[in-house]
Formats: sequence, structure tokens, C-alpha cells
Amino acid sequence: MSTPKNLPSPAGGYRGRFAPSPTGPLHAGSLVAALGSWLDARKNGGKWLLRIEDLDTPRCIPEATQQIKSQLLACGLSWDEEIIYQSQRQEAYQRALERLNGLGCLYACTCSRQTIGNTLASLGIATLRNQEIVYPGTCRPASLISNPAEALKDSGKAWRIALPPNCHIEFEDLALGHQSQHLNTEVGDFVLRRSDGLFTYQLAVVVDDAEQDITHIVRGEDLLSNTARQIYLQKVLGYQKPEYLHLPLVLDGHGEKLSKQTLATQINTQDEKHSLMELRKAAKHLGLKNLPDGENVTIAEWLLAATHAWKN
Repeated sequence: MSTPKNLPSPAGGYRGRFAPSPTGPLHAGSLVAALGSWLDARKNGGKWLLRIEDLDTPRCIPEATQQIKSQLLACGLSWDEEIIYQSQRQEAYQRALERLNGLGCLYACTCSRQTIGNTLASLGIATLRNQEIVYPGTCRPASLISNPAEALKDSGKAWRIALPPNCHIEFEDLALGHQSQHLNTEVGDFVLRRSDGLFTYQLAVVVDDAEQDITHIVRGEDLLSNTARQIYLQKVLGYQKPEYLHLPLVLDGHGEKLSKQTLATQINTQDEKHSLMELRKAAKHLGLKNLPDGENVTIAEWLLAATHAWKN
């Protein structure tokens, strides 16, 4: 796809991306993430890629992918390379899983969510709604070894990565500053492939970002808590760590994050006027000021001004 006129041509080392899940059309929160990541790429003279994260196939809606692409293009947010689809990249994720297995990092787990909850309750640990459930290590073996290759294909078990002792990850977020997370106490050994055979977001996103040479990840603050896990996986797999910038979330009237699961209203991109209105709302949420507000401003002109106004 070509970039709008008068905007910097993709060049240099910067490579960013927007990676929506096709579980529904874009809403105000997802447009904020798309616009923020697009502006950051354009401001830095870099490339902006579109990845469709259709890994969790039971939750994906067939027509949503086309809706998302149409909405982005209606807002002038064009991408620079061929779209990749996670549903077509199972072999890449399997190779990464086998690599981790060869390093003696994996073990099989048969725990259900209820089993984990009961174990934590027996330890006097309460789990609250929307709170990370820390895996207590129930299935972790006393010693870790490489599993037979055939065992990794067993869809009746989940496969977890075994964290080393005192696995403490620190990083600098370009918007939020210094961040740290103790993975052992705040997350526990986490799943890389589910018992139904589906690879998890944590593994897939790390593999995709590495293979697409992504240098900057600009996304919503709801994904901040995943970052330490992803940095740890990058380290173990020998990948380069991208820069991270997490954007403020758009909340509903109850203070909850907008999401497709809670039936957030899709953005209105029926024509250029409405698309520009949606972009202006997203820019206001991102704190951009002094942007053209006249009725005769085109989307391309507005995006050029927004690119110059972007400060991150």
C-alpha cells in the first residue's frame, strides 16, 4: 500500500505494526491504537505493517478481517507490506516451541482453570476478577528435560515454559517510563500452547514480531502486563527486543476498557466526514493539539498535521 501524499516515505530502520484480532470491527479504542502506532511509524520515517491475529479461531468472525481493513483505509491508515495472518503461521510457532523444548524449557500441564483456582484457594490465595492468576507450578516436574518431539503434538495437554528462579524483567516504556515485573510471583510458568492445540498469544506475537523485524511496538496499555513475558521469550529465543510504547485506554461509562466482547460500538467510517470525526476523537484521546478542524480539511491533510504533532 502507498502512503498518503506529503507524508514521509517508509525508509530507515523503524518498523511498526498494528495487530488486531478479527473478533469484530474496529471500535474507538482500537482506532486509538491504530492511529498511535501509524503516527509513530510515519513520524519516524518508518514502515507500518498490518498483522491479523486470527490465532484464536473459535472467537474470530469471518467478515471481521475485511471490515477492519476497510475501516483502516477509510481513515487513511494504509499499510506498507503484505498482510500476514497468524492462522497461516502454525509451522513457525511450532518451530519456536520445538526450539524451546530443545533447550529443556517446557513441560506438559493438565491443570484446568478450576484446578488452578482450587489449588490457589487451598494456599489461601484469593483470585479476583480481571486479576492475573498465578500458576502455582502444580505440574512442573522436579527436573526439566527435552521432551520427545511426538509429545509436543499431544493436544490433550497444555505446554508451559518453566521460568528460572528470580525471573525479574525490567524495561523502559517510551510513554510510561521504567517498568518491572517479577514473573515468578506475578505470573508463574505460562502457557505457550493450549490443550486444544492452539498456540497462545504470548508465543505467536513474539515469533511474528521477530520474523517481521519489528523495532517498535505501539499498543494499548491493557497489553502492558504481557510485555515482561514477551521480553523473556525474546531473550530465550535469541530475538532482538523491540522498543515499547503503551497508549492510554479508552474506557466506557463504567470505567471498563472498550472491547468487542462487551459490544463496544464500531467506529463510523461510512464516508470521509465521519471517518475524520472518528480520527479527531482518537487524536484528542492521544493528547494531540492544534490540529486542523475545518470542514474542508481532507483526511490526508489532517493526517499530515497529526504526524507533525506527534511527539512520542
